[in-house]
Amino acid sequence: MDPTPEIRYRRSRFSTRLPVDRWYTPSHFWLKEVDPGVWQIGFTRFAVRMLGDTVEMGFELQPGDAARVGQTIGWVEGFKAITDIYCVAEGQFLGSNPELEQDMTLTDSDCYGAGWLYRVKGTREPASFDVHGYVEWLDRSIDRMLGKEQDG
Repeated sequence: MDPTPEIRYRRSRFSTRLPVDRWYTPSHFWLKEVDPGVWQIGFTRFAVRMLGDTVEMGFELQPGDAARVGQTIGWVEGFKAITDIYCVAEGQFLGSNPELEQDMTLTDSDCYGAGWLYRVKGTREPASFDVHGYVEWLDRSIDRMLGKEQDG
């Protein structure tokens, strides 16, 4: 099986490889359609970097529950931050990644693969963009952060 094509990205002190077969959100999640209308969702490398090593996470929804874009569906505690997990698809929550119960570090070590967070059957967030749009969003996000560092 051929590896998924990627785009290399580097800006300031951050670098990553972005799979081209995914959609990306302004809140730094990725979505991949794994079956027709079934979206596998995870943190981007940028989000993982901002959180630090994942320590613990939990989901408030149960498989079969309705999910809507922007809804708080869980939480994650990282070494650097604690934050809510927001839904980036509309439809039916299919559940979280069972592998994370055994190995939480997958979100850090393989965020675009085995470290996915949850699945939803439905439609992706309308504000999501392809990999090229996400590269532009990352540029703007990092520029804002650098501006804050220089001002602060």
